[in-house]
Amino acid sequence: MADRRRFARPVSQPAAAPRRRRHAAWPHALARCAALLFIGFAIVYGLLAGGHLESEKGPLSELSARFAHAIGFSAEQVRITGLDRHRPEQVLAAIGVKLGGSLIGFDAGRARRMMQNIDWVESATVHRIYPNELDIVVRERRPFAIWQRGGVYYVIDRSGAAIGPLEPGEATNLLLVTGEGAQHAVADLVNQLEAHPALLSRLRAASRVGDRRWTLHLASGQRLLLPESGEAQALDRFDMLEKRFGILARAVSDIDLRLAERVTFVPLPADKPAMSVQGGNAAHQVSLR
Repeated sequence: MADRRRFARPVSQPAAAPRRRRHAAWPHALARCAALLFIGFAIVYGLLAGGHLESEKGPLSELSARFAHAIGFSAEQVRITGLDRHRPEQVLAAIGVKLGGSLIGFDAGRARRMMQNIDWVESATVHRIYPNELDIVVRERRPFAIWQRGGVYYVIDRSGAAIGPLEPGEATNLLLVTGEGAQHAVADLVNQLEAHPALLSRLRAASRVGDRRWTLHLASGQRLLLPESGEAQALDRFDMLEKRFGILARAVSDIDLRLAERVTFVPLPADKPAMSVQGGNAAHQVSLR
């Protein structure tokens, strides 16, 4: 009889399959959690970068700073150099930054443009040093003159840009200018007067007439009427006359230099005649009329 061998059938183990299925589900769950965290992070970051959570009041007022601090994007160190007229707090307020606040979405170019709208600030550079530092360099405008417009006085720089309203008692040593276009023409006037230091030291104010010419007001109360063109030549004539005749020491109120061929002096007292100097630059003849 043939040898009959019996082989045992493999027995399935139903309990092992669920364990393998559970192990296989873990990577999918982790991937879903990571995706949800990434989406949540992106949403919060977008809200913060867009400034939607930067309200001063409300339950979300501190969320921006806390989140930025948690990821290392808070303003931990801010260096500001070049300030004279402003405090650092004013600069930070102008660009919307608080020490310890969020730098998420901070735009250095936009901050620079906002700073140029501040009184006295001529230019500024803003550098962000990642992740949590700012370096700000400010160049303030230099006061050059005081421009009177209507009843308001403005400090202006050499270019004629108004820096800001003048506070009482400030900038008393600056030249006062008035009239249409005076703020833009005063730099050229001062450039010419620098060649005449004695006259410049006596000058207290200058009025622009019709945006065409200047009338100079001296500390003594006397006035010099300059021409529309040829101001340099007129000032040279005045220097020569002052040296020869000492006209500023005389009782004259106005010195009219508007005509190249004649200089006219208007006396202070009504009973004294005006003195006229003929001959343009030569001016060798002095006559009374």
